[in-house]
Amino acid sequence: MTAQTTPTPVTILGLGPMGQAMGQALLAAGHPVTVWNRTASRAQTLVTAGANLAPDPGSAVGSSELVILSLTDYQAMYDILGGHTDALRGRLLVNLSSDTPARTRDAADWARTHGARFLTGGVMTPPPTIGTEGAYVYYSGPHPDFEAHSAALAVIGEPRYLGEDPGLAQLLYQAQLDVFLTALAGLLHATALAGSGGVSATEFVPQALETLAGIPAMIEDGDALGAALDARSHPGELSTTTMMGATADHIAATSAAAGLDLGLPDAVASLYRRAIRAGHGADNWTSLIEVIRGAELSAAAP
Repeated sequence: MTAQTTPTPVTILGLGPMGQAMGQALLAAGHPVTVWNRTASRAQTLVTAGANLAPDPGSAVGSSELVILSLTDYQAMYDILGGHTDALRGRLLVNLSSDTPARTRDAADWARTHGARFLTGGVMTPPPTIGTEGAYVYYSGPHPDFEAHSAALAVIGEPRYLGEDPGLAQLLYQAQLDVFLTALAGLLHATALAGSGGVSATEFVPQALETLAGIPAMIEDGDALGAALDARSHPGELSTTTMMGATADHIAATSAAAGLDLGLPDAVASLYRRAIRAGHGADNWTSLIEVIRGAELSAAAP
């Protein structure tokens, strides 16, 4: 199969903020768009822009070879399409919903039993930036199907293909959100910590964002860091686990004194303590990954 060179019809199931944004981008690019949503009123903006509102999921799927799902999770796909499986034959389901890699692989098997092909996707941009420069989406699954519809998928964001395993896109999506959600939780905890001393969020948050933005410069070379982690090399030349762990303990103690929730600082401090007990005290902070991977769990039990 070769990539489409003319706008191809697209169906979108699920019209939350992400589905709405994808529909708008595809319509703007000239793609005929059919939509369906449990709450039909959410389709009005897209219908006004030129989309066709299908009366039911089966009709929506039957309107296009390329069917994009933007739902809460994979169970929602079964709930919506379970009674319309006859319509799936010959369609390409591109599920951009969030779930686990294992459930994603099960879903790919389910789709194949009903004569459909299946691509997994992970959208790595918020709805307002869909279709803009810098937006990208992870995909995995059959490469010919990805190639055949890469032009339409590129309207949403740069398509980054990872491989045939349908679980890969979901795995990378969850890993990226691991960074994102942990950073957001850290930002809020730090804001509460500063607030315990009378510093307003208005004053503190811009400073905290400066710290977040400066992390790449502190790491200096992401490629070198990745290579060191792959090699399990943790030279403690600049910042040791012992030094960073002391700071982690101080943050936890300060949080306790302020009466804040200790779930996040205790979890971070625990990683450092276990790494130190496993013999990584003089190593770089990157040695925490050995505890996270489980390589040092037996030696570093709490």
